[in-house]
Amino acid sequence: AFWLKRALPSVATSAESLRHGLRSATMAVKEFNQNAEMLSSLAVTMLLSQIRAKTTTQKDYVTAADRLMNLLAEEGLARLATPTTVVTPCGTCQGLQAPVSSALCAVDIIRSGGILLEAVRKICPDLKTAKVLIQRDEQTAEPKFFYSKFPDGVSNMKVILCDPMLGTGGSAIMAIDCLKEAGVAEESIFFLNVLSCPEGLRALAAKAPKVRVLTAACDEKLDAQKFIVPGLGDFGDRYYGTSGYAEGHWGTDGK
Repeated sequence: AFWLKRALPSVATSAESLRHGLRSATMAVKEFNQNAEMLSSLAVTMLLSQIRAKTTTQKDYVTAADRLMNLLAEEGLARLATPTTVVTPCGTCQGLQAPVSSALCAVDIIRSGGILLEAVRKICPDLKTAKVLIQRDEQTAEPKFFYSKFPDGVSNMKVILCDPMLGTGGSAIMAIDCLKEAGVAEESIFFLNVLSCPEGLRALAAKAPKVRVLTAACDEKLDAQKFIVPGLGDFGDRYYGTSGYAEGHWGTDGK
């Protein structure tokens, strides 16, 4: 993994070494997209390690993925906050005011995006939600648009676009284009993502340069089949148990 090579020196394994590596990797993501940011967190690394592992069962995968989504949702919303002065019982300090949730719209790229969207909605139950159905053609790796449903007034909202995987960037760019056609300004779109790669980040920088990106990790590359390497397999199949367990692709007990 691109970020992991920087984060885990071959000799030093201390938490401080890992923190230093994560900071370096976070800075390096800017090489691919100036509007991208990678989380620097030991908790994120721990949970990512669980969902990456081939031996992780569905139960443990779902548990770790949900915990990771909660962290990512909180961090994403914090980046939409505004500076404020907080009056405490003993004085004042600088802080952040949470965004007005009723003025937000969370959009998921069906189906895995819904997992991340629900983490955001748990924090902001009165935000608006929307769906975009885009599926990748497994033969060409190109995205195909099928359906979208946006709330009234979406053009006046801050939009959080949710999709755990950013590979080629095709699906995310198509979803962004749908939002722009609905009147949403590119700079009003915030893309929340679990796992990215240089190719996807560069594609977003080229086609949607004003969209801000927050990712939990940036991996090394895409393989010939356009899958993220080292990646984690198919996020949705592992989470929902659709396939892969009984076949032995991941998990150990087929449950």
